[in-house]
Amino acid sequence: MDKKRLISLRGVGVSYDGHVALEGVDLDIYDDDFIGVIGPNGGGKSSLAKAILGAVPHSGTVTMDESLRCGNHYKIGYMPQVAQFDRRFPISIEEVALSGLQSDKGFFGFYKAGDRRRAARLLEEAGIGDIASRPIGEVSGGQMQRALLCRAIISEPRLLILDEPTNFVDTSFGRELYTMLQRLNDRMAVVMITHDVGTISSVVKSIVCVNRHVHRHDSNIITPEQLRNYDCPIQIISHGDIPHTVLGHHEGDGCPDHSHPDRK
Repeated sequence: MDKKRLISLRGVGVSYDGHVALEGVDLDIYDDDFIGVIGPNGGGKSSLAKAILGAVPHSGTVTMDESLRCGNHYKIGYMPQVAQFDRRFPISIEEVALSGLQSDKGFFGFYKAGDRRRAARLLEEAGIGDIASRPIGEVSGGQMQRALLCRAIISEPRLLILDEPTNFVDTSFGRELYTMLQRLNDRMAVVMITHDVGTISSVVKSIVCVNRHVHRHDSNIITPEQLRNYDCPIQIISHGDIPHTVLGHHEGDGCPDHSHPDRK
């Protein structure tokens, strides 16, 4: 069966106050994709997500398949970084999850009973059902991250975009999150921006390197030579029985080529 193309970017560029964040981006996203987006800080990863979402002005074209359209919005879920969410806003964890249904609220702006049941189920699955009524200013960063994931998927999107989803979460929930995303990928495409390069190679199906320009690699393994060719200056990705990260040579100090990821 042929894959269905959900989104097509052609010649997309993004600039901020004269600084070019992205240039000449050509990228297709398909309905069964699970993409890990990697690259250096400031390389344009978040700008790529925002261009897809229509959240920043851009040159070029971003074309959405009609199957993504639902009334006056698109069936795309977005999980921002916790730092982008104002924790002083006076809403509860449950209301964060429900806010993913803003476009589906009734005529008088009220959520339906079924919406609240759906939110309760997702919060329970995320392990935060017991704090559903707690204000967001009183919860941890990890708990807030879980609520934002529930918010992103409550409307059952066709495409889920996550910006650094493992920030502020413990290792245990990080594993749970990846397992959850693999299950979600059975019914939606997933695009995940991450610095957790040592783990994503065992989870994603393909990798997109972003450093002003964008290169798609249709495998979950990427070599040092490919990173150099893609001008993507990050640590090498690999996976196996023991998670590890391979580092480049240090000139003149006799350091070994490899290290455990927790060794600075």
